[in-house]
Amino acid sequence: MSISQSTPEILDLRHFSSRELAAVLDVESTYWLKHLHWDYRTSARLLNQYLDSHSLPGYVATQEGKPVGYSYFVYEESKAVLGNVFAKMEEGGDGDGREKRQIESRLLKHVFETLFSSPGMERIEAQMLVQATGAHTRQFEEAGFKIHPRLLMVRSLRGPRVVPVVKLPADLELRGWRDEDLHPAGRLIAEAYNGHLDSVINNQYRTIHGALRFLHNIVRYPGCGVFTPNVSQVIVERTSRELVAMLLCSRISSESGHITQICVHPDYRRRGLAHLLLTSAASGFVLQGATELSLTVTAGNEDAVRLYQGNGYEVMHRFDAAVWEKAHYA
Repeated sequence: MSISQSTPEILDLRHFSSRELAAVLDVESTYWLKHLHWDYRTSARLLNQYLDSHSLPGYVATQEGKPVGYSYFVYEESKAVLGNVFAKMEEGGDGDGREKRQIESRLLKHVFETLFSSPGMERIEAQMLVQATGAHTRQFEEAGFKIHPRLLMVRSLRGPRVVPVVKLPADLELRGWRDEDLHPAGRLIAEAYNGHLDSVINNQYRTIHGALRFLHNIVRYPGCGVFTPNVSQVIVERTSRELVAMLLCSRISSESGHITQICVHPDYRRRGLAHLLLTSAASGFVLQGATELSLTVTAGNEDAVRLYQGNGYEVMHRFDAAVWEKAHYA
């Protein structure tokens, strides 16, 4: 049935169980795998736990009593993060996805109204990889969000085996990730992203405390694939043992690896460390049987985009990061 014939009803997400949303999540998982080469089922299992606790804020769109889309967000003190909005294409619907986008727009409208009226709300962030640039860009802009285009880039691992050539200065050492690296890694992220464009998009990068929350989401939870410690690497200064560069990786499908974080301390840039870590990641995932490797990058970070292109990465998908700050409207 067309949306024009049956306007979806928008209801509180906390009234629904994972079983009731299973059909929508199954369609979304298929979409992720087909278009992004990402097995979303691991993330969906974590989402299901929150759904069944009936504690996750958000909305569900229903037609004739059946869920056809959903959205959710989380509160972090005076900030909110919009986790997702997704509607499945109805059978017999329009081929260009117009009905799907209309349902998602209605969900976003309710999310915006809720967040803008939430007491103490100072900042809202959204990075929904599943939504291609242009799908809802205008709606975010009209709501006062600043848009930062981002790229999903992919390189093939097929062909001759990638063998990393380790040429580090004598004062540096490359080694595998260890659990005790978590706190030093938080400090490295805060220092590496000081004044960086990505710290405008994600304010967790601005402090050690925030960076640790970000790292816990990568390392402890399947928020960005399944963490792969035996491919993740750090570079340390031999005397001080301080982390000066870092590579964190995850497995996002049976075929695909993903670089969830790569950064180099400002004092150690322009020494080939990022190139070395990228090569190491490719080699590590080849050994694990992966056939491709992906990462995301902000389009405005032109140096990083050129670095990745020089290492064989090509743009596969474009999406938006959106940020709203109350201070801009004071």
